[in-house]
Amino acid sequence: MRKITYITSTFVALMMLNAQSVSAENINDIPANQLTCPADAVTFTSKRPKEAERLFHSDAVEKEIKDIVKKLTNKRLAWMFENCFPNTLDTTVHYGEDADGTPDTYVYTGDIPAMWLRDSGAQVWPYVQLASKDKKLKKMLAGVINRQFKCINIDPYANAFNHYPDPNGRWMTDETDMKPELHERKFEIDSLCYPIRLAYEYWKITGDTNVFGPEWIKTVENILKTFRTQQKKDGRGTYKFLRVTDRALDTMNNAGWGAPVKPIGLIASAFRPSDDTTTLQFLVPSNFMTVSSLRKAAEILTKVNKNTALAAQCTDLANEVSDALKKYAVYDHPKYGKIYAYEVDGFGSYFLMDDANVPSLLAMPYLGDVSIDDPIYQNTRRYVWSEDNPYFHRGKAGEGIGGPHIGNDMIWPMSIMMRAFTSKNDDEIRQCIEMLMNTDAGKGFIHESFYKDDANNYTRDWFAWQNTLFGELIIKLVSDGKLDLLNSIK
Repeated sequence: MRKITYITSTFVALMMLNAQSVSAENINDIPANQLTCPADAVTFTSKRPKEAERLFHSDAVEKEIKDIVKKLTNKRLAWMFENCFPNTLDTTVHYGEDADGTPDTYVYTGDIPAMWLRDSGAQVWPYVQLASKDKKLKKMLAGVINRQFKCINIDPYANAFNHYPDPNGRWMTDETDMKPELHERKFEIDSLCYPIRLAYEYWKITGDTNVFGPEWIKTVENILKTFRTQQKKDGRGTYKFLRVTDRALDTMNNAGWGAPVKPIGLIASAFRPSDDTTTLQFLVPSNFMTVSSLRKAAEILTKVNKNTALAAQCTDLANEVSDALKKYAVYDHPKYGKIYAYEVDGFGSYFLMDDANVPSLLAMPYLGDVSIDDPIYQNTRRYVWSEDNPYFHRGKAGEGIGGPHIGNDMIWPMSIMMRAFTSKNDDEIRQCIEMLMNTDAGKGFIHESFYKDDANNYTRDWFAWQNTLFGELIIKLVSDGKLDLLNSIK
């Protein structure tokens, strides 16, 4: 999903994938001979780094892996789970402590040595459920939360951050208010939502309130200020973004300000979770995530900080955005009935599509932003998983949703996982798991995307979010009583 220029030999050594890494800003930029990777002979040998080379160890995670593997009779599925679930810990987590002993954790996305607020929050998310069983894991997670709050307070408009300030960073030439601490400064609403989601779940599971100190209060204040500014009620604000590039969706039109919007209560997102610019700036799934995130923040502020005034500001904004979604985000489709648009502008324009990256329309129940039984969502779900969605692809290797970030006919396994996460149909879930198992190109890992007619044609060997998400899905299915379903897969 993310873009990279260089991969150092150290990172490659950590990957232990025995395959050439494929990554580029656009699938069309990759030479054809690098796109097709013949599947390895599958021997079910662990693809994890040697223990001494793993970046972080958790006893609770290792126990969970052993417990799940024992239950899975499909050796290939067990092998993929064992490779994927710990991938974030094995290869991307850099744990440290401040001078006063406060945990501070920096998380790579994988083959890009930068920390995205979204990706890092999603990468460690499945481990939160085990945090109460492992003090070391708990401290690492607290470190991620602490680091995310610090990053937001450096710049709430940035999506990705460097481990250490880099005045010569790749994107320092972008025409926006860049700083050496930033890897990239694309404003994406969900970048401010994922840290709240993670902190809230961490608090609910562990009861630890140490992460909710002054840095947290400042974070909420910065998030509220940014969201209000991006409602565009008082002009267009100060954020703009221009990049010299040959990719249209890597920069913003109208001299960096993006397409016009009419102030209706929704929040403008300059970019999507894919890091592609929005067509119409009111990105609907991200606004839904904003509502649930602000309500989580309000609960923390009320119960932990006793700051009812700031909590009320969060609740008021959440209610305003929720009301606007009901009025402006629903489109009456001639075939599917009422569905959620992907983007709107307040002027009456609707952009109908879905992108694989989360938050997406498909993934809204997974994030807890809408009910899975919401009839409008169910109509939307049928729409996005159909050829009426311009970024839905079906081919010889599989079917799923992609997006313009990689290009036409490239399916993102993330969309297949989100279909399984949001399904109540065993046959549909089984189809998703089989597709994920059959499109790994024999590597034992989940890739960023694969070509619809040939899964050996894929992008990114090392994408920790998708790997850990696969592990999360398998654990959820086992927990939901779907072990027989998993073990019935041949």
